[in-house]
Amino acid sequence: MYRSGSAPGQILTGDAEGGAADGPPPTTGAGFTDERSRVRPLSEVLGERRLDEGLQREVAAVAAQLSVRPRMVATQRRGTNRPRTARYDGGADDLDLDRSLDLLAERRPFTADELSVRRPVRSRRSVALLADVSGSMDGAKARITAAAIGALAGELLDDELTVIAFWKDAAVLRSRASKLDPTALLDELMRVEPGGLTNVHGAIELAAHELQRSSLERRSIVLLSDCVHNAGPDPRLAARSAPPTHVLLERTGEHDAWLAERIARAGGGRFRSVTDLRDVAAALSDLLSG
Repeated sequence: MYRSGSAPGQILTGDAEGGAADGPPPTTGAGFTDERSRVRPLSEVLGERRLDEGLQREVAAVAAQLSVRPRMVATQRRGTNRPRTARYDGGADDLDLDRSLDLLAERRPFTADELSVRRPVRSRRSVALLADVSGSMDGAKARITAAAIGALAGELLDDELTVIAFWKDAAVLRSRASKLDPTALLDELMRVEPGGLTNVHGAIELAAHELQRSSLERRSIVLLSDCVHNAGPDPRLAARSAPPTHVLLERTGEHDAWLAERIARAGGGRFRSVTDLRDVAAALSDLLSG
């Protein structure tokens, strides 16, 4: 069985590029240990607890709203696409001068639909969402998690999405899936019966391991957590050797913004924080814009 966290914990004194020292971490309650994170099969960790009816209705409404929204067209202008040549159809694409000048060389009248343009085509990507379930999944945390799953399910319609629940250990809920049912997935997350500790290092290592199985070139991790890490080695160690690791910090209760920002920095990713589910979609759009 794949196990993570075998290296002893340590505190990094610089960023991912070996730049200026961060200095010692503030007193936040986070602790680095040698504890190993285990990958647990779902059959071992799923209990009978379900979403209560009121929260289930709210979660369903949030997930449906976010998962059916139009795809984020802004990514077509952010350097993540490979343009291809196509016939002009009245849109705002860039003119392919090399192809279109051939028409002029023929010295004959031509119509607009004979012109060639360069049209961006977005390359597919594989994203791993790490959902922290180490604390209570009631209230604001459940709503933010629902919004994140709904937003990603809508954004990654044609891509690969891996969903991992983590606490002291971790379990893969979905591996490189598409067209997820956000409400059903959240209901499954609610049934995970975790312990009280949080091992962010093990979760990032597991996500990197899962993403290695993808054939797609564009791979990234989204860590959804309060980042109160108290079991396992320093998460920055795992982030440094993982695909780009973005952090969406939940600030609804106890949280560690210092460590969250430095995980993103070590992983070459972006950092955003949210306290309200209405901010989640925009935050995820920023994190995945590259």
